[in-house]
Amino acid sequence: MRVRYGMVHGRFQPFHTGHLHYTLEALNRSEHLIIGITNPDPSETQVEAADTRRHTLEANPFTFFERQWMIRAALIEAAIDLSRVSIVPFPIHAPGRWVYYCPKETVQFIRVFSEWGREKVARLQAAGWQVEILDPGATKQESGSTVRRCLSQGRGWEHLVPRGVGAVLKQIGAHQRLVRYALP
Repeated sequence: MRVRYGMVHGRFQPFHTGHLHYTLEALNRSEHLIIGITNPDPSETQVEAADTRRHTLEANPFTFFERQWMIRAALIEAAIDLSRVSIVPFPIHAPGRWVYYCPKETVQFIRVFSEWGREKVARLQAAGWQVEILDPGATKQESGSTVRRCLSQGRGWEHLVPRGVGAVLKQIGAHQRLVRYALP
């Protein structure tokens, strides 16, 4: 049975194949899927004890606009009806603002791969949101940091992202942008 509203959220720096799998799985369980982009505004990004790198400039090189562009490109490539999807900012550090971005009856679909994932589940549940953990016990296969590192080094990143995302990354000059961060 599908829920009326489902939500996935993440930084999507950039949107990679793991994110696409997570999004499609949640979409299959929802009449309408809300995709929340966290850290939408760098001026409001905060340090997190559960993930001490998620706030850094190096971990957030792409703007909200670029990330929603990547997501739309990946969904179009996957032949998703975009009328079933909304892409919104999701200020993960401001629980009081969440109701402005998605209806209160929204089911929060989450994958838990780390302490930060467990922290998000706890915060969402404490704020009264229904949470469903997707693929419990699964291990993370792709990561944004791996994609960013490969992009900055100009080596073998294309297979880590949907083709549409790759086209966006090339169009915005992601390699040149990431070289300045000198990621190891």
